[in-house]
Amino acid sequence: MPRRRPGQIRAGAPGSHRTTGARPVIDGLSSRALSEISRLEHTRNYLQPGDVSTAAGLWKNYVHQPERDLWHDHEWGNVHWYCCGNPLESRALLDAVMQALSRRSAREFREIVSRSDAVWNRPSPPYGADGR
Repeated sequence: MPRRRPGQIRAGAPGSHRTTGARPVIDGLSSRALSEISRLEHTRNYLQPGDVSTAAGLWKNYVHQPERDLWHDHEWGNVHWYCCGNPLESRALLDAVMQALSRRSAREFREIVSRSDAVWNRPSPPYGADGR
C-alpha cells in the first residue's frame, strides 16, 4: 500500500466522505486538479469534502468485480448499496464533477475515469471460449 501524507485518506475508505480537513486523493491527478476538486466540494451544495475521491474509488472497485457479481447486481440489485454507496450513482456524480471543472482539470479527470469506463465497456468473452 502506498504511503500517505498525514491528513490524506484512501479513496473509498469508510467514512471518508465525512472528513472535513482532508484533501481529495485520486491517483494520477495533478495538484491543480485536486485543488479544484477540493474547491468544488466546499462550494457546491450537492458535494461534501471527500465525495469525489470516494465516488472515483467506488466506481473503480465496482468495475473490477467479477462479471457474475455484476450480473447479479443487475438482476437483483445490491442491498449493500444503501449503506456503502451506489457505484452507478457515483459514476453519475463523476460526470457532474467533470462538467463543473475547468477544461484542463476536466481533461485530466476524464482520463482517470475513462480507465474504469474501459473496463466496464469491455466485451465479455463468448461462451465456450475456453475450447469446451
